[in-house]
Amino acid sequence: MTLNFTRRTVLVTLAGTGAGQTFAQSAYPTKPLRLIVPQPPGGGFDFVARILADKLGKALGQPVVVENRTGSGTLVGTDLAAKAAPDGYTLLTGSVSNLALNMGLYRNPPYNSLRDFEPLGLAVSYSYTLMGRKDLPHKSLKEVVTYAKANPGKLTYASAGVGSGQHVIAAALWQQAGVDIAHIPYRGAQAAYQDLIGGRVDLFFDLSPTARIQIDAGNARALAVSSSTRQPTLPDTPTITETGVAKLQLESWFGLFAPVRTPPPVLQRLRAELDTIIASREVSDVFRKAGGRSLSLSLAETRALVKHDVDYWSALIRQLDIKPE
Repeated sequence: MTLNFTRRTVLVTLAGTGAGQTFAQSAYPTKPLRLIVPQPPGGGFDFVARILADKLGKALGQPVVVENRTGSGTLVGTDLAAKAAPDGYTLLTGSVSNLALNMGLYRNPPYNSLRDFEPLGLAVSYSYTLMGRKDLPHKSLKEVVTYAKANPGKLTYASAGVGSGQHVIAAALWQQAGVDIAHIPYRGAQAAYQDLIGGRVDLFFDLSPTARIQIDAGNARALAVSSSTRQPTLPDTPTITETGVAKLQLESWFGLFAPVRTPPPVLQRLRAELDTIIASREVSDVFRKAGGRSLSLSLAETRALVKHDVDYWSALIRQLDIKPE
């Protein structure tokens, strides 16, 4: 009885110390995680999130449930993740769109991308592909610009919402080209595709992996890509710079983030598992075949890239004078 009492005493004592806390945290996770996607299903956010969620869930031994939380572009879902309990059970799919562009789009955003989130890892970077509806009479970006200069406001372009990456890249292109093309914002990429395929909107910039699906199906025509070099999956499609219309490049990274103040041991576990997943041949091949560029960055490099893009793209948003509706 004395021995049993002593063992119980030691366990109780450990439970109130750092050693006990470390032991408790080492059991993480003990329940399913949720991964917030701040856009509807069917777009680039959702594509990347579901690949990483599946692999991360298997590595952690608990399901990682993708939760699409939409509203105000990507603002609502991102803010939900920022204000979630910092316990490692709510994660965010982060990108240039919701973490960099929103900082310039909103005068007083409800979250601060650099202050409120801890990066876990960036998995992939994608260019954008400019598509025209399949029956658009203009066969190239140069033809589109020539027509738009002669017919201001006659052409239309879709986006996944005001201030989304699809909106900003298009607005920057039209500004540099000196043309007036009417913006039609949608609630997510899927809704924009419905009208592009139906011929109710003329143009749409979207991330290359989801754009390629519609291009390969013959539902849209590729006009240009936003990367610095041509995409292996669209070798006959020129870059924006190659067309001579403008000198413009944009690639959007995607990765996972946790709320700030998430316990360091939990962050360490998530980063270690995610690093292994991102480096795996299976995952890198999926992203590469979809037109992406796999990323392999240290934590310091990740922090530096996120900070650079938050500073650069939020400033560009203000220069373009894009405001939420």
